[in-house]
Amino acid sequence: MTQKLQGQVAVVTGAASGIGLASAEAMLAAGAQVVLVDRDQRALAALCERLGPAALPLVLDLLDPRQCASLLPGVLELAGRLDILHANAGSYIGGDLVDADPDAIDRMLNLNINVVMKNVRAVLPHMIERRSGDIIVTSSLAAHYPTPWEPVYAASKWAIDCFVQTTRRQVFKHGLRVGSISPGPVVTGLLADWPAEKLREARESGSLLEAAEVAEVVLFMLTRPRGMTIRDVVMLPTQFDL
Repeated sequence: MTQKLQGQVAVVTGAASGIGLASAEAMLAAGAQVVLVDRDQRALAALCERLGPAALPLVLDLLDPRQCASLLPGVLELAGRLDILHANAGSYIGGDLVDADPDAIDRMLNLNINVVMKNVRAVLPHMIERRSGDIIVTSSLAAHYPTPWEPVYAASKWAIDCFVQTTRRQVFKHGLRVGSISPGPVVTGLLADWPAEKLREARESGSLLEAAEVAEVVLFMLTRPRGMTIRDVVMLPTQFDL
């Protein structure tokens, strides 16, 4: 892979597994220095040892307001600057709303919406001052269709899609690019919470994406000429639709 991100510093949240890890690996392969953010200290340490010196661990529980607020200071302490934010951390609740745990709803909405907003807000002044920066948010195909088996999760992604597009309109005048990537079902730990029937159907039909395939699209978005913004990408397996 060519070193298209050589000299750039990226931060990826939820980087210990799934799409976040695949995104970090793709950016490292493209020459970036990557700060991997996750609450799992042991996993981050092992990953960064495997990935090499350009992978820097930053252990944060983003649901803790004080730790969440320390994201940018932590990145700057480790790497000195920030060019790319991939706001990827998130969680999932599926099933009927009547069966959902209210505390789990609060936690998921906080992580999928509030944390993303706070992370983006935190890095904007740094990027605006430098008049350059890329922000990519992991959304979902569920943001584009009212999926009846995941009303809470889908609502969180509809909300964050709105946030991404309204924020993009505010900051493009500063040279910043903001976009979202909305994959269909991806082989990650989040699928553990899928309804068993839907998961079985997807596996049997080959209707699942790999995290590395999502990361390839993230890298495509980041490596367009600065005058071009890929504002949102919807990607799904050929054998899957809603």
